[in-house]
Amino acid sequence: MNVTDYDSTYRSFQWEVPQLFNFARDTFDRHANATPQRRAMLWVDETGHVRDLSFGYFAEQSRRFAAALTQRGVTRGSTVLLLLPRLTAWWESILGCLRAGLIASPGTIQLTAEDLAYRLEAAEIAAVVTDAENAPKVDEALSQSGHAVRAKLLCGGQREGWESYDQVLEQAPAIFEAADTHADDPAMLFFTSGTTGKPKMALHTQASYGIGHYVTGYFWLDLTPDDLHWNLSDTGWAKAGWSSFFGPWTIGAAVFVQHAARFSSKETLQLLATYPITTFCGAPTNYRMLIQEDLSQYRFPHLRHCVAAGEPLNPEVINVWKEATGLTIRDGFGQTETVLVCGNLPCFEVKPGSMGKPMPGFVVSTIDEEGRELPPGQEGDIAIRVRPQRPVGLFKAYWKEPERTAACYRGDWYLTGDRGMRDEDGYLWFVGRSDDVILSSAYRIGPFEIESVLLEHPAVAESAVVASPDPLRGNIVKAFVVLTEGYTPSEALVKELQQFVQQKTAPYKYPREIEFIDELPKTVSGKIRRVELRERELHKKAQA
Repeated sequence: MNVTDYDSTYRSFQWEVPQLFNFARDTFDRHANATPQRRAMLWVDETGHVRDLSFGYFAEQSRRFAAALTQRGVTRGSTVLLLLPRLTAWWESILGCLRAGLIASPGTIQLTAEDLAYRLEAAEIAAVVTDAENAPKVDEALSQSGHAVRAKLLCGGQREGWESYDQVLEQAPAIFEAADTHADDPAMLFFTSGTTGKPKMALHTQASYGIGHYVTGYFWLDLTPDDLHWNLSDTGWAKAGWSSFFGPWTIGAAVFVQHAARFSSKETLQLLATYPITTFCGAPTNYRMLIQEDLSQYRFPHLRHCVAAGEPLNPEVINVWKEATGLTIRDGFGQTETVLVCGNLPCFEVKPGSMGKPMPGFVVSTIDEEGRELPPGQEGDIAIRVRPQRPVGLFKAYWKEPERTAACYRGDWYLTGDRGMRDEDGYLWFVGRSDDVILSSAYRIGPFEIESVLLEHPAVAESAVVASPDPLRGNIVKAFVVLTEGYTPSEALVKELQQFVQQKTAPYKYPREIEFIDELPKTVSGKIRRVELRERELHKKAQA
């Protein structure tokens, strides 16, 4: 293990941030120049095709990508939308963006044209990289928004108005001098759901991800250059940035990638048994599905370390997995706005259900409404201390929303938006969200987005969306709907509304349960009391 004494490591850790920093040049190229032939990625697809790719390969591809976009007038500080499944182009493009001083903005391939139209304008997208399956949505979004981009690169296939990604890179020069970026220059832009309005744009810098994720890769993932790390996260989420890109490649570890249409428990277990995967990261939902299989049929000869993040991990899942594999799943906590800030390290005992202890470089605690740190055992707002020293792995701002950014701070603390408590041993325990954001299968889903879509349907007069407990996904999206005059509740209408939402926004957001009610609970000022509906669901599921 990388750390044997948590307390001394925590006390002695210091952030080191140079004034100028470019992750591609100063971190990735350090590995690529020292050992260009060393494995950076082992990539497999559903057909059994395998690619074994080196650090030297990605260094060259990223230089070509940076040169190609520069040739097309995509200038430093511009934003590039990456709408890609688990193709190697995703890694090449992000590295190329960082190298050129561009802002990479990954998006899940589940986004609809309507979702994309908003992103194109809000993020001022200058270039798009996607595949043949998703290109039509991008074209529709460009048409809807009237937004213009300087470059459209297509991975696989042909389409009018698009250039071939492979051909463009093949024709681009293999030499490109990395931008001399400041450590605080923007580098990554993620869209994250809130309780009201459209998704927020969390902006990260070269340092916050390129240096901040050292704690993710070294302390929590416990990686060394000899490891092959597999993270199951979708490429559209910040978790992929954490555990599929910055965490491993900061340390010089290789990443394992499975390019598949959907998650399969049996295939995942078979791959863990077949390939020399040493470390594994999945959402609690993934583990809950894996333990439904007959784990006694599999052996994982190379696997030494497992972690989970995205939502609280059930203690019973930890116990079942350990009984079958001998390995403890070590839970961790962070956000789109942060790197891994709290977790269970191999050097100390896991308390099942706990988020673990603060990572070196972070002071994480619970505070009251006045910004005062609470003693052990008292529930409060989980917060990260930002004064007198701001930790490196914290986002720069919600882009273009200074008021929303300012609202995240209380005194000397950054508010995570979660409630929890700290015990006598320094472990943190998650209690729940302090807002109405729904965590389902590690996805963050803003209720306002779904309510807004439902209101577009003529049958819906009002709606309220909340989290409903679910044994597999942690929570599911549930909608309470008040119907307009002339419509009556029915199973057919439930299915119609569900399909309507799926067509209008990313499919993972649709309400898996819909309940028709006569009126919604509201405050005196007319605001929907989602908390009352949530509590009703908790009680109902507890009695079931």
